[in-house]
Amino acid sequence: MINRVVLVGRLTKDAELRYTQSGTAVASFTLAVNRQFTNAEGEREADFINCVIWRKAAENFANFTHKGSLVGIDGRIQTRNYENQQGQKVYVTEIVVENFSLLESRSESEASNDISTKRPKTQMSGQNQGDISTKQQNNQMSGQNTRPISPNGQNNQMGDPFADNSKPIDISDSDLPF
Repeated sequence: MINRVVLVGRLTKDAELRYTQSGTAVASFTLAVNRQFTNAEGEREADFINCVIWRKAAENFANFTHKGSLVGIDGRIQTRNYENQQGQKVYVTEIVVENFSLLESRSESEASNDISTKRPKTQMSGQNQGDISTKQQNNQMSGQNTRPISPNGQNNQMGDPFADNSKPIDISDSDLPF
């Protein structure tokens, strides 16, 4: 039997981290996943999928993501049921996450969060030196083939990101995922 789920979407709110009585971490969150087609008005609809992640991965997920973060998850679908306080049987279907990936840098994630909450963007002071252009980033995210870019902004014909090792890497602590 195969039970495999792979999703890419954005968090609808911060992950809710809790601990069981035995001290095991568990985080639950909802992932908004855009549909591949548009509705009659030409708007893209989304599915809101409940997910749960356990143990150390739950703590990491809660610490490094926030509302609006773009994440990829890998796991399995699970159904369960319980009886609520009114005596009614409640059925729950959710994704049990086994692996996750952060799909944008912290600065990109914060910038998209600023846009979605209508807050003004803060200006990055020189920390994006050496980054590739927005157009090239968008092409890479959309799957279009582009040549790798070296830290000095030049096309790297060999495809080796470490080819120009005579210059130090310019990276700030806010760009690190841990």
